Amino acid sequence: MNILSIILTIVVSAQLDSTQLMIGDQCDLRLQATLDKQEHVQFPVYGEELIPGIEITDRTMIDTVSLKDGRQQLTQYLTVTSFKDSLFFIPALPFVSGDDTMFTDPLSLNVIQPFEIDTTQNAITDIKPVYKAPIWWWGILRWVLLALAIAGLGVGAYYLYKYIQKRRLMREGDYVEPEVIRPAEEVALEKLDKIKEEKIWQQGRQKDYHTELTDVVREYIANRFGISSQEQTSSEILTDIQPVLKDRKDLYSSLKKMLSLADLVKFAKWNPLPDENEQSLRSAYEFVRETTPEEETVKNEE
Repeated sequence: MNILSIILTIVVSAQLDSTQLMIGDQCDLRLQATLDKQEHVQFPVYGEELIPGIEITDRTMIDTVSLKDGRQQLTQYLTVTSFKDSLFFIPALPFVSGDDTMFTDPLSLNVIQPFEIDTTQNAITDIKPVYKAPIWWWGILRWVLLALAIAGLGVGAYYLYKYIQKRRLMREGDYVEPEVIRPAEEVALEKLDKIKEEKIWQQGRQKDYHTELTDVVREYIANRFGISSQEQTSSEILTDIQPVLKDRKDLYSSLKKMLSLADLVKFAKWNPLPDENEQSLRSAYEFVRETTPEEETVKNEE
């Protein structure tokens, strides 16, 4: 089903590659907008669900293609699935351009259970009760003591080597004190303060502002969580950080909105509102502060 809505010169559409789906299978929802190159449009933004019962498992970046008539076509794919046997009604999807909002027509997705579950049969039971083997405590303790002894010897040998190396370098005059590694949150907050003071976006440098802001967040994620975020796209960062923020969906949502807005500014020449620029900075501050371990927070305050 392909549905179109037209406001002025902007054409938006939404299309499912299948209107019928086996439970647990996946299909793609294509979001598309055709507009003049000087125009801007913001695609609808969703979290983990499109609607209750339909989950979003993956999404692509917005792809831009130039057309022969001088216009451009923006396309994004959302991969959806469902684990509920039902006929779902997907309401009209909103696209925003300035003060105007364009809606596609609603869609429907029929999710089918491919087999019937027979609840009349008796429950499956074990043939024999589970046999518990006795625990050989002395064998376990022996191996634990051996592992601790080996680890202790290794640690002792390492520190002895470092001590001898340091003494040798001091005698030769080549010893240099190791560089102190600053906490990741301290570096990130310092850089965010600098961005706030410089007021880049107030000078019309929207792209530079969002680029510097996301670079600080990417560097913090790499230093704090060991995720190679500086080499990844926004979608890959969100995928890797999602398990870390599984109990903080509010932080995940604000991080996602900040990265999505930055991508629109950098790649789609989107001109955000002043409130959106300020919110991105607040989201960056909140993400750094809320993901700082409590012990480090107290130590910094002291």
